[in-house]
Amino acid sequence: MPLLFESLSHGKVPFGFFNIDTDMVLLCNYFFFAGDMAQKVIEMADAGPEETTRQEWEIYIINAGRTGDLMGAMIGFDLSGFIGEVYRRFPFPDKSEEFKQHSEGRERRGIVEEIVAHYARPTGIPVTITPGGSKIEIGEYVFTREGFHELLRYLWAGGYPHWRDDVRPPYLVAMRRKIENSHHPLFSPLAFD
Repeated sequence: MPLLFESLSHGKVPFGFFNIDTDMVLLCNYFFFAGDMAQKVIEMADAGPEETTRQEWEIYIINAGRTGDLMGAMIGFDLSGFIGEVYRRFPFPDKSEEFKQHSEGRERRGIVEEIVAHYARPTGIPVTITPGGSKIEIGEYVFTREGFHELLRYLWAGGYPHWRDDVRPPYLVAMRRKIENSHHPLFSPLAFD
């Protein structure tokens, strides 16, 4: 479930997984796959300490009227928009103890890509780390180093409700390892636990 995180550009913004069966995350109206984000973070962590990193992330930008209602989709009474279609395919579990993020969500990427194709096309957005790593710009959203660390810790935790059986996808394990060995100032100091 997405939580609110502090940004420099827009105040508190929602970020996170919106369905436990998939590995897609949202950042306001930006939708992208957690595995793709992890790979981009790995590339950032590989950059030298003096390098300014600029990347392009592939995301889907969905207008507010076509996004759908997350709470309505979770409850099952409003299955409109993109989020509603995802919940139609992967409904909220009947038992609350089954509400855990699935580490195999990446296996359903093809299904989610088919659904999202009805709402948006992938778009390249610029992602830039400022010199010294004090800020990161993800398209129009700007975060401090500490704010970006919160997004990464959210992914590592499996958001709210956390990872089922405390099993994380391999891409997050690789991301954490790379960050812990990085000399790039964006990742210093970042503690996951």
